[in-house]
Amino acid sequence: MKSIAKICTAERTARLPERERTMSNTERTIDIVTVGEVLIDLTQTGVDERGVPTLAANPGGAPANVAVAASRLGTKTAFVGCIGDDAFGGLLRSTLENDNVDTSGLVVHGTIPTTLAVVTVDDSGERSFSFYRRPGADICLERSAIPEELIANAPILHFGSVSLTDDPSRTATLEAAKDAKDAGAIITYDPNYRPALWLSEEDAVRWMREPLGMVDVLKISDEETTLLSGFKAPEAAAEALTAKGIRLVLVTLGPDGVYYRYAPKDGGEVLTGTVPGFQVQVADTNGAGDTFFGAFLSKLCKRENGLAGFTAAELEADLTFANRAASLTTSKPGAIPAMPTLEEVEAAL
Repeated sequence: MKSIAKICTAERTARLPERERTMSNTERTIDIVTVGEVLIDLTQTGVDERGVPTLAANPGGAPANVAVAASRLGTKTAFVGCIGDDAFGGLLRSTLENDNVDTSGLVVHGTIPTTLAVVTVDDSGERSFSFYRRPGADICLERSAIPEELIANAPILHFGSVSLTDDPSRTATLEAAKDAKDAGAIITYDPNYRPALWLSEEDAVRWMREPLGMVDVLKISDEETTLLSGFKAPEAAAEALTAKGIRLVLVTLGPDGVYYRYAPKDGGEVLTGTVPGFQVQVADTNGAGDTFFGAFLSKLCKRENGLAGFTAAELEADLTFANRAASLTTSKPGAIPAMPTLEEVEAAL
């Protein structure tokens, strides 16, 4: 049987033609570049009169979600990833462009279809996932297809762990992050653990921990603390992770908000605390974590000092903003369709 990497590279991928790159002006400043998967979330919306589940085709994929979330909040973002040459791929491309996300790093695979994730939602709004992805186009991203100017000029480069499950996207993501780090970017990482995508938990732990040495800001959920750090409690996990050189660790706690640990590079005072969340009627938690991180990064990229010099009050204000944005996303169904604008978040605050 051919490896996924060989299947992906059997057909040459290409960047979007010039006529289709509506946001590809490299002279404009990009605040955040996100790298990884963009896919279709086939999300359960209910059942019909026969009891058969009904599904809506929502655009999704964590790094793409972050790019859209930050863009809606007034930040200039770019997305790097791979789609299929099909109707779903076209929907994803237009979704990004309609939200003013630069798509100069979006490539199209000629034979592998756009990746699908089936998202079922229980009565409390919690999700479960299954994937049609062996292979799917998102895995087929190659480093050679990523525009060098995006990586070289990225103030913040963000990625997740879904693109680390298989090559060539694994190598492309890690090399892009390393190159951006060498060029002076802040590297941010959100390792979403999806058991169905990994050969084993041991394989997931190995590759999800692989990038930690070059990460500046890490967001994990309280379900992933042990996988990333070996410790369950958010406080112990964050301490272990900042000991690896990560400057800011954010442990999201669902409706209870976020625990943070900030360890300045200059050896200054370590800041820790919990910023409470906002209580809302939950319709769907899909995309909430991505909205949270996109909202926080939209604040981070506007700081003159980057990650340096945070006070507790400044950090907690930015995290309160991010919590509010995430809560608004959970109050509506879908991921990208539910993400709020800057005006909506400010009004809710």
